Amino acid sequence: MPIAQLSVTELKNKIDRREPLFLLDVRETHEFKYAHIADSVCVPLNQIPERCGELDTEQHIVVICHHGIRSQQAAAYLEHAGFKHIANLHGGIDAWSRECDASVPRY
Repeated sequence: MPIAQLSVTELKNKIDRREPLFLLDVRETHEFKYAHIADSVCVPLNQIPERCGELDTEQHIVVICHHGIRSQQAAAYLEHAGFKHIANLHGGIDAWSRECDASVPRY
């Protein structure tokens, strides 16, 4: 089954409605420190295999990266590992900055 794609406006609406979500940012730590969505957690893509045990397989997880490529890879890995509610943030943090929160720096 294909990974669900979530637009940044859909994510903003879910956050505004306080839906229970885990925002998983798979960019490198320096990228995350420069720009991120509030309450997201950084686990770099290369650490996902060893750290996916820290995540709840039943939780609704939105995977985030710069433009949506690395997050798509991480989402596919997590789905294969048995996670049931995974979505990829289409357009990543760059789209979030452009469309939802201009205070988040672009790079």
